[in-house]
Amino acid sequence: MKKIAIYPGSFDPITNGHIDLVHRASKVFDKLIIAIADMSQNSKKKPFFSLEERLKISTKIFKDNPKIEVITFNTLLVDFVKSQNANIIIRGLRAVSDFEYEFQLAGMNRQLNDEIETLFMTPAEQYANISSSLVKEIAALNGDVSAFVPNEVLIAFKKSL
Repeated sequence: MKKIAIYPGSFDPITNGHIDLVHRASKVFDKLIIAIADMSQNSKKKPFFSLEERLKISTKIFKDNPKIEVITFNTLLVDFVKSQNANIIIRGLRAVSDFEYEFQLAGMNRQLNDEIETLFMTPAEQYANISSSLVKEIAALNGDVSAFVPNEVLIAFKKSL
């Protein structure tokens, strides 16, 4: 049986920290699905890039790795995980401040489906301070984000700003 893991997120935009975790997780699992959340139902998050743009950018980045699939979802995460015949959720922890929220999410997901496990991974040290929110703020103020995101994101920012 193939070991399939899901790495969910908004990926708005995908950063070098996300990419680092994807490459490392893809070494552990037979298949890794990057699951891009449709945030249209979440009033707290307003995406900078559309769902289609986020899908296009991420697909382009990982096109050469057959173990990685990029898809979108708009359902409860545990339902999506099951629909993909997976039972592992990958979550990134950059700092201690991420832990409380991620721990709460993992516990809630376990309550909803106890067959699904959450695996926490930390990014390489050089990516520990990168967040999509900070990248968007810097880019919106015409700052240089080239050290934080892949070229595909830089191109998309230039088209959008």
